[in-house]
Amino acid sequence: MFAFGALLAVLVFTAQPIYAQGIAAGDPVQAAMDNLWVFIAAALVFFMQAGFALVESGMTRAKNVINIMAKNLADASVGIISFLAVGYAFAFGGTGSGWASEGYFLSGSPLLENGSSGVGNLTSATFFIFQAMFAATAATIVSGAMAERTRFNSYLIFSVVMTGFVYPIVVNWTWGGGFISDFEFFGARFSDFAGATIVHSTGAWAALMGALALGPRMGWKPNKPIPGHSIPQVVLGVFILWLGWFGFNGGSVGAADNTVMLVAVNTALAASVGTLTAGGISWFRTGKPNLAVSANGTLAGLVAITAGCASMNVMGAMVTGAVAGVLLTFSQRFIAKRGIDDPVGAISVHGTCGVWGTLAVGLFARFDDGFLGRDYAGLFYGGGGGQLLVQLVLVLIVMVWTVVTMGLLFRLLRRTGYLRVSARAESAGLDLLEHGGAGYQ
Repeated sequence: MFAFGALLAVLVFTAQPIYAQGIAAGDPVQAAMDNLWVFIAAALVFFMQAGFALVESGMTRAKNVINIMAKNLADASVGIISFLAVGYAFAFGGTGSGWASEGYFLSGSPLLENGSSGVGNLTSATFFIFQAMFAATAATIVSGAMAERTRFNSYLIFSVVMTGFVYPIVVNWTWGGGFISDFEFFGARFSDFAGATIVHSTGAWAALMGALALGPRMGWKPNKPIPGHSIPQVVLGVFILWLGWFGFNGGSVGAADNTVMLVAVNTALAASVGTLTAGGISWFRTGKPNLAVSANGTLAGLVAITAGCASMNVMGAMVTGAVAGVLLTFSQRFIAKRGIDDPVGAISVHGTCGVWGTLAVGLFARFDDGFLGRDYAGLFYGGGGGQLLVQLVLVLIVMVWTVVTMGLLFRLLRRTGYLRVSARAESAGLDLLEHGGAGYQ
């Protein structure tokens, strides 16, 4: 272990930079490649909905599988329409205030003109479809934490509010050029390259508020978890999510250049190490490797590296993924002991590990990812503590915004009796009484 630690330190501090391939301005071939790559990345992110559906349904009981699938289908369809109507305008149509003057239903910009989105060579159509997939992902994170006890119609209300307002405002403040993007501490500016906080922690804080408003499932106890019905389904879902994450992170480059490959390598490594550390801790504790914990460790590593995938070298990515796997196991135990029933571990995977990954940029950032504005920004590379501080401010603002807005929404739904199903429906399963059928015949 000492030798490994020494080698790790040497590699982290002596790694050399990787330079992105230059992009020729106005080159129509490059513009076509950029738009095609980001569209492919958007398709990969869309495919993640299938991964989430499999993970969530596999980690819950068979009597609720239709309900899980319906919520994921709703996040994709309702979420995209809501983001089209108002969400995209709130996120990118204003001047940083959040109240847009254009962008509703994609108004105010030529859809197919190269560069019309304001992001490199991307057309407005390409940029919209990529960002719409992110909005749907932020909503889907909440589905698992609220599984097996939430009314479907109340979930639809949540999905509209999340994708049309709460998440887009976070985007406006950050990627949209709003006030968080203007923060500067000791020369440091925020960086969340692909959304560890902007997407994943936003979804996780909403999930926490939903789980608290609902309360635990009948029969659930902190020391008596309710097992899911299909671990093979969970693992298949994790592999789909892992594949989709190459588009999630790689597409955030916004161009077809060599930076995509740095992002891909870091994404693969963080996921791999997160799998091993989470699974290893579970093995040490119980004497047997727990496959569900290992699978969540994969997701923990993926979430954590989402913020720093373009700013870290490979060893920074591995450390980020390794710590995420460790944090996952302790976070799940901590949350359960507080009486919070999270059937799939979404709060820990996307919240705890999303926060860690965002803060890790302040420690391990080696390259300028386009947000940082400098190389060697991380504390361990002589960049000072300013970067860590600005990352923490980002985390706290997003947490407060989401907790307040989603807390109010779920409290309102609970007070009107619109949030939780009846004890009879929960006992029989949501598939039967909410959807009128069974997932398996």
